[in-house]
Parts: sequence; C-alpha cells; structure tokens
Amino acid sequence: MTGRRRITLIAGAVAAIALVAAGVVALLLNREGPPVAEPVTITIREGERLGVVAQRLADQGVLRTPALFVLWARITRLDREVHWGEFRIATPLSPRQLLARLVGPPDALHAITIPEGRTVRQVVAMLATAGLGSEDSFRRLLDDPHFLAAEGLPPDGPEGYLFPDTYSFPLATPPDRVLSTMVRRFHEVFTDEMAARAASIGLTTQQAVTLASLVEEETGRPEERPLVAAVFLNRLHRGMPLQADPTLLYGRAGGDRRITRSDLAEPTQYNTYTMPGLPPTPIANPGRAALEAAVNPAPVPYLYFVARGDGSHEFNVEFAKHTAAVARLRRLERARR
Repeated sequence: MTGRRRITLIAGAVAAIALVAAGVVALLLNREGPPVAEPVTITIREGERLGVVAQRLADQGVLRTPALFVLWARITRLDREVHWGEFRIATPLSPRQLLARLVGPPDALHAITIPEGRTVRQVVAMLATAGLGSEDSFRRLLDDPHFLAAEGLPPDGPEGYLFPDTYSFPLATPPDRVLSTMVRRFHEVFTDEMAARAASIGLTTQQAVTLASLVEEETGRPEERPLVAAVFLNRLHRGMPLQADPTLLYGRAGGDRRITRSDLAEPTQYNTYTMPGLPPTPIANPGRAALEAAVNPAPVPYLYFVARGDGSHEFNVEFAKHTAAVARLRRLERARR
C-alpha cells in the first residue's frame, strides 16, 4: 500500500469517526432529558460558574451530561448569556432546550406585597419571611453608609424610602438588589415635580417624606389625607407642636399601641408633643397617596383633628371646638363600651 493511499485511508477513517462523533454529540444534545415526576425549581445565583450550575442541574435530575452541556454552551458562546434567578422545569428538556431555557428570562416565582405604613424593621422581617435573604443581611446593608449614599438615601437611614408595592423577585435575588429595586420605585413615584412642589410649600424631600409618613399613619381615608397634611403644615407654620400620636409609637417593639401620660411627657426626639417641628426621620414608609397629599395639602385653615372611632376624623380650626369634639367623642366611646 502506497503512502498516499495510506494517508487517504487514514483521513477517511478520521472523517468517518468525526462524523460519527458529531452524530453522537447531536443525538445527545437533542436527547430528551430525564423524566420529571414533578416540577423542579432551579436556582442560579448571580456570577455563578456554568460548570457549577451544570452539576447542580445533574444533581437535581434534569440533565444527564453536564460536561457536554458546558462544552456546547461555550462553543455557541451562550455560556455568558445564562441568567441568574429561578427557573421552573416542568417537562423533560434536552441539553439544547435546557440551555435555551436558561438564557431566557427567569421565572418570577416570589411575589411579595409590602403594605403602606410599615417601618423598615417590619419590611425587613417580611422580606426575610419571603425567603429573599436573612434579616441580618438586609440590616447590614441598610446600616452601611456607602450603600445609603449609593442609593441616594439620607445618612439618617432608609426609613420612608422602601416604597410599599407588590414586587416579584427570583429567590436568588441578592439583598442589595431587592432593596435597590424598592428605593428605585420610590424615586419613580416621588418625581422631580413632586420635589419641586414640596419646595414651594417650604419642605425638603426628607421633610415631605416625613410628613407623608405621619399622614399615612394618621388616616387611611383618601379624602382625609390632604386635610391631615394641611393640619400638620398649618401647625408647623404657626410654630405649634404637631402632637401626632403615631410618633410616640415609632420604634416600640410588640403590638402595644396604648399611649400613657408618661409617653406624652417623655422628651424623646420622636415625641411631637414635647419637641417642635417634624420628627428627625419618617416614622414609616408612605405610599403614593400619602406622598401626594404631603406636597398637595388641602387649602383649609384646620389646626386640629380627632378620631371618631370609625376610621374618620373631625377637623376644627378653634381649640374650644376641638376640645368639645374630643369630649363628645369620648362620651360616645364610653357609651359603646
């Protein structure tokens, strides 16, 4: 056998082997994955190496050939396109289909609703309960001056700026991204126009958010929010103490909402009975309606309001009328009891 013929035979054999190998690879890449008895949730963390991800896919029973999966992702240059987050796998997928699934958008499996009027401490507890991180991980960030500065938050802390809304986060979302999303939502709602409106009535953004937190805590009635904001602003302009009961409760642990005479007299920085002006920070995270009321107070001269016991309030200009209203409503409350 001549040398040329030998080379031709070897080349043919190599080509045949390569063709068979390519066929095997194509077969493996398109072969349906293992049976899925019930949906499997795959969690991919931000920055995680694809090899680690592939091994986890194999461990969770949705991938037979992790090495081939990684090789194919690198050949097709999709290895850096895999998204972090959660992916719900409900049917068997071939390696090619599985890769296409992971470079697509993750499933937003964890929706969480943060109601209006919750404090930062309560919000952190809710986020932790939803499985989005430990309370310590959130608290460390919210106590970090660098994080606060990066998010455009006041150095006194994030109270008032974790906007109450419904969010959908993959379980693998880092705590800093969760918090950044909530702060960004606040800035989307509290627009430059609202900040300018606040300035026109003599309030900084921080003061407007603080006022909004008082409004949020004082009333849940939409029609009353601008009236409550007007009462507090009118008192501020006259140099009168705000005398807002919710400020006395700020920071109190547990569910005890009773206010005693000693509470009214204790000279803390959040006691608006003894300290002039607004408290130093918001006392809760206000929603859109309370923020809008704070910068658009009703054009009324009211200086006082008192709860009627049904969620509504009676408003007055004169102290004598306010005192009479308080006495009347207390008599009605005693009669109900």
